[in-house]
Amino acid sequence: MSARPSPSRRTVLRGVVAAPAAGLGLAACAPSGGGPASTLTAPADIGAASEVAKGGAKLYREHNVVVSRDENGALKAYSTVCTHAQCAINKLEGTTLICPCHGSRFDAVTGEVVQAPATEPLAELSVKAADGRIVAGPAA
Repeated sequence: MSARPSPSRRTVLRGVVAAPAAGLGLAACAPSGGGPASTLTAPADIGAASEVAKGGAKLYREHNVVVSRDENGALKAYSTVCTHAQCAINKLEGTTLICPCHGSRFDAVTGEVVQAPATEPLAELSVKAADGRIVAGPAA
């Protein structure tokens, strides 16, 4: 016979009640839409070059890309797939991207994390203006 005491009925019932709640907590970390968000896999025309003002940024939700333009007119582009849980970032306030899943915030100009839980910067994409259009895609 074991010297270890058996769990009480109350302890067993607590475990039965806690298990489904733990599963819900894990489900909350999953990206919305049932799977990881994806970004561009090949260069694509994502919009008019005039849509991104100097010192500003524009979020292209349908492509999971943000494009910013510095004061000198240079363009930068980043994937808007959050590096924490691969959720599609769907909100841009000024030049700050906000992930809807856990509230991570990123600088749209540099791709850097400005608020956890994410710890890795956004993936940089290649970007150029061609014939008045913005073309972005995977970094070379």
